[in-house]
Amino acid sequence: MTMTKIEKQRLFKLVWNTLTIVSFIGCMLFFIYGIKSELFYSKEALEKFLSQFGIWAPVFFVGLQFVQVIIPIVPGSISCLGGVLVFGPVMGLLYNYIGICLGSIVAFLIAKKYGATVISYLFKPKLREKYRGLVDHRRFGLIFTLLIFSPIAPDDFLCYLAGTTKMTLSKFNLIILIGKPLPIAIYTFGLELVFRYLVSIFT
Repeated sequence: MTMTKIEKQRLFKLVWNTLTIVSFIGCMLFFIYGIKSELFYSKEALEKFLSQFGIWAPVFFVGLQFVQVIIPIVPGSISCLGGVLVFGPVMGLLYNYIGICLGSIVAFLIAKKYGATVISYLFKPKLREKYRGLVDHRRFGLIFTLLIFSPIAPDDFLCYLAGTTKMTLSKFNLIILIGKPLPIAIYTFGLELVFRYLVSIFT
């Protein structure tokens, strides 16, 4: 029996929510492991952990950041924080930047090809409704730029949304490459400070 469009959407949401929950639990378990093994505040423990992956550790992490932008299952805040905790402030920030920028560009291209349909599958109606008016705004480029510079804007969604507008790939790339470093740094290091504080309390 052929599934209806509504049935397909319900199945997609069920699978999506399941993957999100499983990914979140996995991230939490990793952080618990990191605290117990002193991974996040011991240079020796960190080096031992990374030695298991060799040169593939950065590649794996950049790939994770790339995927979490295109398919936002793993909470971006958790993966950004993990990058700095595992690789250190400089390289962690760099890997976050590379992965997120690459993912943002691909998300834009996907939306260019498939339009608003892909957004309806990936994001909740409430979020889509909130930003729906921006698509036809004559100053969408400026508004998009300002939002990308903000550490609290829904960047993944906005990259897809930009792909449904007349914005060119070259303009989008310029905005992303210039606008991403600051919010990633603020977001990541802000979370790291909170994390370090919580660790100092409970350990």
